[in-house]
Amino acid sequence: MCEQLLAAEQNTYHNTLLALRGFCSLHAQDHCGALQDFQRVIEHDSPHPNSCIKALCGRGLIRISGGSNYLTALDYITACQLKLDETIFTIKSYVPWNQRGLLLKVLQEEGQMMLQKKRYPDGSSVSFQKKQTGLGTFLTLKPPSRDAPGVFQLASLLVELDSSDETSQILCADALYQMGRGEEAHKMLSLALSRNPQRAPVLARLALLQLKRGCVYDGNQLLRRLIRIGDSSCLLPILDIFQDEDRKLLQSHCRWRALAILKGKQEGAAIREAIAHLSFAILAAGGYAEDCLLTRARCYGRLGQMKTAIFDFNAVLKEDPRNVQALSGRGFVHLALRQQKEAVQDLASALKVEAGAVIPAILSLKPESQGLVTGWLLQHGRAILTKLVATKDLPGGETLMDLLTMAKALTKICRAAQHHIFYTDVLMANGEHQEALEHLQEAFGHHPAEDFARARLAVLQLQSRNVAGAAAPLSVLARRDEKDLAFLLNFVDPKQQQHLAQAAAQEGKVLMKGHDHEQALGYHSLAVLASRASPRYLRRRAACLTHLKKYEKALKDMEKVIQGHGCSSPKTRAGDHCCQGFLLLALAREEAAVQHYMEALQLDEPLALGTITNCPGRESLTQTFHRIAQWNFEKQRYEEAWKITDYGLKIDKSSELQKLRARLKREASSCSIH
Repeated sequence: MCEQLLAAEQNTYHNTLLALRGFCSLHAQDHCGALQDFQRVIEHDSPHPNSCIKALCGRGLIRISGGSNYLTALDYITACQLKLDETIFTIKSYVPWNQRGLLLKVLQEEGQMMLQKKRYPDGSSVSFQKKQTGLGTFLTLKPPSRDAPGVFQLASLLVELDSSDETSQILCADALYQMGRGEEAHKMLSLALSRNPQRAPVLARLALLQLKRGCVYDGNQLLRRLIRIGDSSCLLPILDIFQDEDRKLLQSHCRWRALAILKGKQEGAAIREAIAHLSFAILAAGGYAEDCLLTRARCYGRLGQMKTAIFDFNAVLKEDPRNVQALSGRGFVHLALRQQKEAVQDLASALKVEAGAVIPAILSLKPESQGLVTGWLLQHGRAILTKLVATKDLPGGETLMDLLTMAKALTKICRAAQHHIFYTDVLMANGEHQEALEHLQEAFGHHPAEDFARARLAVLQLQSRNVAGAAAPLSVLARRDEKDLAFLLNFVDPKQQQHLAQAAAQEGKVLMKGHDHEQALGYHSLAVLASRASPRYLRRRAACLTHLKKYEKALKDMEKVIQGHGCSSPKTRAGDHCCQGFLLLALAREEAAVQHYMEALQLDEPLALGTITNCPGRESLTQTFHRIAQWNFEKQRYEEAWKITDYGLKIDKSSELQKLRARLKREASSCSIH
């Protein structure tokens, strides 16, 4: 019928007929033919409004099937701007019911994206131009993503089509808000809330409007209802709609409210409510608000949600890696988790940036936690300092400056002796010997009673060549902590160490003669360390340890001596093997002892026999040789048994050893038969 009327000579209702034929083609799935008819109506030189509305609505449907949802929204906005009632009538009359739901959903989503300025990255919609024919003069619109009135008309259309749809009502309220018609938006949202009191997106918008109106109490109540629902994600799309000043208003209010809650009760429920307000403030700030993130992280820490707290601290440190509060806060979380390495790393970094802010934070911890923190920091600092001193990476380096800061902070946090000693060591390592001396005397007095402090004072006195005065306190430290003494000796030059070793060895020798072996041990240890393990001083210390019956330690010293036998004379080596053999006998390690005595006899038999006669005695040692030889014989290790028997007979002509040698001869002769 449309084609016949269009073909007639009397060309009346041309645009109306084209629009009707377009919908006929659309229903017949002929989208190409339908689009041609709709385009002819829209581009006509003398457009007919009602026909144009039908054509726009029809073209919009075709564009949905082609995936051009944004262009569909433009068509329907234009239709609404021409005549809203006619657009409503066209949709109800010409759009099939099974396509209407999809159309409404597409228009809602596109309307929201226009208001949120998310249609294009730069926040503006694509510019569209048409020929200055037909509707071209009418379509001189602002880009719709900036055109809240256009979205409002689109939303009004959606509300008329389905008055119970909350999404359409919210879209309409958002458009009214952007148009500056806040009161109307408030009324529409209040109506929507009356129908569904638990609707989070409506509550969030109403809360903002109430704050904007200055109704703080009502705004707080709405926010509390929103918190109880537990759906903070609804704020994300809203924040793209809010104006900058209103986002700042929401941010400042939620932050203020959270701090007010935290000043009051510290119960779990109150902290969780504060966290929710802080989350709103962070969202309102665009996802990053340093003070709110730090406060929220501390709240999570109080609730025991340590990993979540670390996540917030990390967010701050990602933007500002030198943020002291975030570094120290994360360090305290690692402390609570007993993660020593991570805690020390964060707290050391924070001290490096601003020690004055970290010290009060550490002092605010419980005594147990304070002790743990300072202990970890001291252990970390001591390890670094020991490495620096050993590698001679001194002074004035950045690492050493960081250690000075840490050591000074430790003395302020806790005036324990070990902290003052550490600070003194760092000053010494940095070449500040006078400052080290002054601090040591200030902390411990001019005559310290603490052994570790006295040892440091002795090292500092060595700078004035007072070797004799330094040996005594250093020998005491040698008995208590050889590792600490070895560390301190790094600050003494080699020549002074040589003099110190000689003085200590001489004093140790005197004490040994007076049978004061315990005190002599300290001097001998000092001599060993100061001489870098000289064999002479190792032998003396081994002798002292033997008198004290500390055979294991004496054995270790003699092992070092024997390992360095390279250029020693046979006589010296024979004496060392005899000493080693005696220590092994004392430890009931007879087989190894026998081997050392045989080695001594091989190197210098007269010396070895003389030493054996004095200790442990020829008869006693011969019995030991017999037992070991007998054991080897039983194991059919005849060659080894013969060797041990032979050396044993050199010590003493024992009848038992002679009998064993005879048995070995018989066994050897019987073996030859085979």
